[in-house]
Amino acid sequence: MGLDGLARLHGLFAAYKPPGLKWKHLRDTVELQLLKGLNAGKRPASEHRVRFLLGPVEGSEEKELTLTATSVPTLIDHPLVRGPAFTSLKIGMGHRLDAQASGVLVLGVGRGRRLLTDMYNAHLTKDYTVHGLLGKATDDFCEDGRLVEKTTYDHVTREKLERILSLIQGSHQKALVMYSNADLQTQEAYEMAVSGVLRPMNKSPMLVTGIRCLQFAPPEFLLEVQCMHETQKQLRRLVHEIGLELKSTAVCTQVRRTRDGFFTLDDALLRTQWDLPSIQDAIQSAAPRVAAELEKNLRPGLGTQ
Repeated sequence: MGLDGLARLHGLFAAYKPPGLKWKHLRDTVELQLLKGLNAGKRPASEHRVRFLLGPVEGSEEKELTLTATSVPTLIDHPLVRGPAFTSLKIGMGHRLDAQASGVLVLGVGRGRRLLTDMYNAHLTKDYTVHGLLGKATDDFCEDGRLVEKTTYDHVTREKLERILSLIQGSHQKALVMYSNADLQTQEAYEMAVSGVLRPMNKSPMLVTGIRCLQFAPPEFLLEVQCMHETQKQLRRLVHEIGLELKSTAVCTQVRRTRDGFFTLDDALLRTQWDLPSIQDAIQSAAPRVAAELEKNLRPGLGTQ
């Protein structure tokens, strides 16, 4: 398995991070499982060397000794002498998730770490499902934070919520055009804006490219958010700000990433699949799609100044 197994590990794959698990612990667990698989492979047979060993002369009744040429294995490559063949792997993390969030987390192994840089430079959007709870505010915008305020929410309707969401999306769309340096006077840039492929030229604040309400059952509601350059804390703050716009308050109860660029929940390996064969298969399966998507998204933007 050794070097052949390592050769099939260069690339990108997605894992599913459960809530409550830190991204660094996930990375360390994946590395440990990969090393375990690589070192479990059958090692090549030990080399043999000729040694002259002292022994009795065959057929002699007297206790005569002689040197006999004998082939014996060398112990320099024995696991108990040399230790494991693989002791560390270079594993990079894509867009991180904080401890409370869950969902798709992209990792790069070996030369695949350079592809993570390409993903950053492509400014790909990510999808989240965000759960909110009306009627209270906390110091960190999470449900289990220190309670700051309690309010009523009987006046909040789905229509009012969707009106606020459309205003948020409209303001962020204007910001996206500004950060992309696109000249909407050109046909190419206009078509890019309509098709939703405009990207900022450099780093920008969080940009929401799409937001809608999936469920509304007061005091709970569920949003689907498409965005880029975000942190999970900013998404929780967004729920807080939506509550204020509704003349009420709201906290975020869950943040779950369902897509990171071209990796979706269907691609994400569960914790029981963080082993060498599963990760190798995932990397090899994703490789053609990764190459095609990065080539498409890293092309120079049309209609830019």
